[in-house]
Amino acid sequence: MRFQSFLFSIMENYVAYRNASGRTSTSYVKNIIHFDHYCARKYPQAKILEQEMVDQWCKQRQTECTNSCISRIYPIISFLRYAKKRGLVDVAIPAAPKLTSRTYIPHPFTENELVSFFNACDTLRVRKGMNGDIRKITVPVFFRLLYSSGMRTTEVRLLRIEDVNLENGVINIRFSKGFNQHFTVLHDSMLELMRVYDSAISKLVPNRVYFFPKNADKGFSDQWVRYFFRILWDQNNNIYATAYELRHNYAIENINCWIGRGLGEHMKLLALSKSMGHSNMESTKYYYSLVPGLSDIMGQVTNDTFNEIIPNITNNEESK
Repeated sequence: MRFQSFLFSIMENYVAYRNASGRTSTSYVKNIIHFDHYCARKYPQAKILEQEMVDQWCKQRQTECTNSCISRIYPIISFLRYAKKRGLVDVAIPAAPKLTSRTYIPHPFTENELVSFFNACDTLRVRKGMNGDIRKITVPVFFRLLYSSGMRTTEVRLLRIEDVNLENGVINIRFSKGFNQHFTVLHDSMLELMRVYDSAISKLVPNRVYFFPKNADKGFSDQWVRYFFRILWDQNNNIYATAYELRHNYAIENINCWIGRGLGEHMKLLALSKSMGHSNMESTKYYYSLVPGLSDIMGQVTNDTFNEIIPNITNNEESK
């Protein structure tokens, strides 16, 4: 089958057991396979399952929310219960984090809101100096990438130089939640903007590790993203919104563009799901179900030229 570790026969029997009982789920099995491959890769000489293997896999990662962690590890917990009941493993069953309810409805951006937000990005006032120069040219491009690609904020923050192919516009997203490494393709206009940014930032931070660098070997923190989105968003809006909702907007707008056009919605939804790093299409549909009915607001966010978006870094203004 697809299993590689010393657990392969137990896992095959477990999957067959679930299938026989009518409990079939592609994403469920995929998480079992990920755990199996993790054991094979990290513990190639192991013959029995040790507690450390389980604990390391089941702990919540920095890149995932509580609900995502539960979705990833619950299939493993179920497998361990099956195997332990039959005397096939001898480990303690880890406790899953408590499920958090999804009560927050993301903000549906309007075209005017997006235009004003990106205008605020382009006119950001910073202090003179290296840090100010980096922020001045990074903020407009960073948030436009979130808007145009549907990437998670963590994925953009952790992008390394080698992950971004500026020749063909393909981004290799390796640092994502779960094990969903995936690829996304940049729009031509975003690719050109990324090229201009790369040329400008390379002069400020040569030999950088991250595509969006705080300094030579560090990227920006999640707090940095939240802080700059909030202060720029609040300049023209009094409604609560977050940077992550640019990802919601990306999914919703793509789906709305297909409705009624006979363009093979199912295949397009599958492609969108893959590019966003979702393990199944239901996760992609979730965005749409939250804020239905949005249409015709993708539009052109800014008419600025690339030279205006990447300003002359020698003419920065002092912030008050």
